[in-house]
Amino acid sequence: MANETLKSAKKNKNDEFYTQLSDIEKELAHYKQHFKGKTVLCNCDDPRVSNFFHYFAYNFEHLGLKRLITTCYKNQERDLFSQNDSESAIWLEYFGDKNGNRIPDPEEIGIHNLKGDGDFRSKECIELLKQADIVVTNPPFSLFREYVAQLVEFDKKFLIIGNKNAVTYKEIFSLFKENKIRIGYRNMNSDFWLEVPEGNSFEKVENGKKVKHIMACWYTNLPTTKQEEVLVLYKKYTPEEYPKYDNYDAIDVSKVTDIPQDYDGVIGVPITFLDKYNPEQFEIVGMISSAGYNKEVVGIDFLGEKDARPLINGKNIYARILIKKK
Repeated sequence: MANETLKSAKKNKNDEFYTQLSDIEKELAHYKQHFKGKTVLCNCDDPRVSNFFHYFAYNFEHLGLKRLITTCYKNQERDLFSQNDSESAIWLEYFGDKNGNRIPDPEEIGIHNLKGDGDFRSKECIELLKQADIVVTNPPFSLFREYVAQLVEFDKKFLIIGNKNAVTYKEIFSLFKENKIRIGYRNMNSDFWLEVPEGNSFEKVENGKKVKHIMACWYTNLPTTKQEEVLVLYKKYTPEEYPKYDNYDAIDVSKVTDIPQDYDGVIGVPITFLDKYNPEQFEIVGMISSAGYNKEVVGIDFLGEKDARPLINGKNIYARILIKKK
């Protein structure tokens, strides 16, 4: 058991990344109207070093927030997590400026000890979650499915960062299909440079921080104007330019901008299509991403013999989202 705990801790250390303030500022600038009078929870950050806490505390009055709550995870393997080596897990709350200087002074921030380790799945952290209107944070990527499932279970609005390949997880993809989650304003092809925990490998130093290139994007269930934009289609369908899959009755489109305007059947597109997805313009039929066939996920019949991944002339291609024009 001890070895399993150690392995898990090492995995999580390689799984935790810290968001730069500039990236938070750029994305959050689009959502100001959604925060007025709301309680915001950041439940996957040490509030003493969290840029999420910094952003919301310093913009508390500008956003018109009601309350800010942040929680700190205290890992029991102190030697593995230098960022989480505090004496105890804590949670902070901030109700805004009291002395008129428009700055979150230490005496204005309530500091409370947690009985447990601050895991977002713990009973006391769930009680804090229940008090929140919107959750904004960067959760551990390896727990993304579980983290999102909890937000959905408690019917919370959220704006979070996750690995872009998480869109291919069955549980996450079903939320896209049901229009219960969407990609944020930052383009999916615009990967993050995230700060890494002390002791981890990094690729460069940016703003005095050790950062690493991470394939990640913003996920949200807040409404966006981006989702209302209509993708202009200009290309005409030809069998030569748009081959059919060997194992599905659908054509392949390798670039989202090349979706033909005059094809009414099922179309396979890259996962970055979700950047342009307007539910009024397109219907998501399913997704082809694994060698095993699951009709509930794929959405159309499998016409092959073994490998259920998208094949063209016997060659496997990247995961595809299946869509139809409305």
